[in-house]
Amino acid sequence: MSVMNTRFCLLLLSLLFPLSGRSEPQQVIYSWPMSMLSDTRGSYPIALLHLAIEKSGTDYQLAPSGQVMSQHRTLRQLGSKSGLDVVWTMTSPEREKELRPIRIPIDRGLIGWRLLLIHQDNEQKIQQLDEKHLKTSPSVQGGDWPDYPILKANSFRVLAGGDFDAMFKMLEAKRIEYFPRSVTEIWPELQQRPGMSLTVASKWVLHYPAALYFFVQKDNIALANAIEIGLLRAIEDGSMQQLFSQHFSSAIQQADLKSRTIVQLTNPILPAETPLKNKALWFDPQQGY
Repeated sequence: MSVMNTRFCLLLLSLLFPLSGRSEPQQVIYSWPMSMLSDTRGSYPIALLHLAIEKSGTDYQLAPSGQVMSQHRTLRQLGSKSGLDVVWTMTSPEREKELRPIRIPIDRGLIGWRLLLIHQDNEQKIQQLDEKHLKTSPSVQGGDWPDYPILKANSFRVLAGGDFDAMFKMLEAKRIEYFPRSVTEIWPELQQRPGMSLTVASKWVLHYPAALYFFVQKDNIALANAIEIGLLRAIEDGSMQQLFSQHFSSAIQQADLKSRTIVQLTNPILPAETPLKNKALWFDPQQGY
């Protein structure tokens, strides 16, 4: 029996027995608030979470949270067992220490492929920069995002932002030169701000290995196993790939990563347990999947 099949069997056994005594479905609250369900940034993780629970064969019932929170507050609320059961976010050693990760990158690592959102007036200027001057041009990332220390470690001049919308306003006001956003995020975010004079730089893409995981509370082994076994089944039967393509094939095609200048970065905060050697889990720009 292979290592993967052995793990699959162990997960299945651990999943069945804790659930056998339940008389009614258990509600699971995920971190995307009900008020933001129309925001396309959450549509894929929510759909994948539903798929994983369905494939797991368990009777969990998923429901959105009731309020909008910052990433830091969301993770703190999950860790303190204050009404959240599952979140999705980029992994880091600190997050894996405080929470329980399901180590399957749900977006195949696309969160680490970063296009540059810029002001329309600066398109030619950004196009003509070399890598050295790109790094010394001011940019921004959330101060509590893993991306911030990653860019700092790679000698980028990056400011620590707070409010998410305020970072777009900084770009609109030309207080920064660019705002790196993932391939999966940048066009929906641009469409949501039609009144801003922003565009996507045509030349550059930053890349660093990064994993977007589902996280649950540290001691919620049953839910973690349910999500993991559901994802493994979805990978095996192709339904996760189908969902991924449905949501991201257009953005991947539009990004045209093969024609861009790639700035390859290191990720000093990537946990050692990240399954980088399993190539089947990661996006390959040469194959487009």
